[in-house]
Amino acid sequence: MTLLKLLVAEHFDGQVWRLEVDPISNTLFAEIRHVEDRRVDFAAISLNDGKTFFKNYTVDERWLTGIEAAYGGVLLLHYYESSGSPAHRGLAGVEATTGRLLWHNFNYSFDHLSNNGPVFFDSRLQPAKYYLSNIRTGTLQRAYNPTTDTDFDNQIIVPDAVALPTDLPQLPVESYGHKVHYLTYNNFRIVSLHTLWAGQLRQYLFVADEHEIIFEDILNTNIQKLQPEAFVLYQNKLVYIKDRSEVKVLNL
Repeated sequence: MTLLKLLVAEHFDGQVWRLEVDPISNTLFAEIRHVEDRRVDFAAISLNDGKTFFKNYTVDERWLTGIEAAYGGVLLLHYYESSGSPAHRGLAGVEATTGRLLWHNFNYSFDHLSNNGPVFFDSRLQPAKYYLSNIRTGTLQRAYNPTTDTDFDNQIIVPDAVALPTDLPQLPVESYGHKVHYLTYNNFRIVSLHTLWAGQLRQYLFVADEHEIIFEDILNTNIQKLQPEAFVLYQNKLVYIKDRSEVKVLNL
C-alpha cells in the first residue's frame, strides 16, 4: 500500500480566503480574513520542506488589502480604492522568507503576471500605460511588450467537475449530487465529493491508487450548500483547505 505524507498542516484562527503559489520559489501564500473584527493577515509556507516562513503578518491597512500575486519569492499585496469599491489601487511587496516589507506604492496597480515579471500601470494616468516591473523594488522597468512578455504559467491544475467515475475503488460514503471534482496524476485518482449525513452536508477528499483508497479527509461538515472545488494540484503536491481554517499539502 502506498503511504502518503502530509507536508503541511497549518491551522489559522480566521478563514482561509485565498491561496497563491509562487512556482519560482516554491512558496505557498495564504490570505486569512477575520470577519468579526475586520482584519486580514497573511502567511508564507515553503513547499520544499513545509516550513512556515511567517504567519499572522499584517500591514497598516487592517482590512482593505489582499493578495494580488506572487512571483520570485515576493508576495504582492493590493489595496482597495475605498471600502465601497472592489477596484484595486496601490501595491506592496513582501519578502517571502522574512516577511520584510520591501516597498509600497499607492499609485501603482497590478494588471497581470508575465513570464518576465509583473505588469503594473500608474492609476493616475489615462489612458493606462503598462510596464514590466521589478517585483522586489516596485520600480517600472520598461514598456510592456505582449510579444516577449508572455503570460506566466503558475503550474496549478484544477480538478474537473464530472460524474463520479465508475472505476474508482469502493468509497466508504455515498456521493450526493450529480457532480464530483476529479483529477488524475500518475497512478493517483483524486476526488472530492459531498455526502448527506444526518440531514447535513459533508465534503470529503479521497485519493486512490489502482486498487484502494489510500488517503481520505473530511473537508467540511455541517455545510448548507455544495462547495466549489476543494483542492488543486501543484507539481506533485495536493493542496487543499480543511474546515476553512487549515491549509494542508500532501506529497503524491
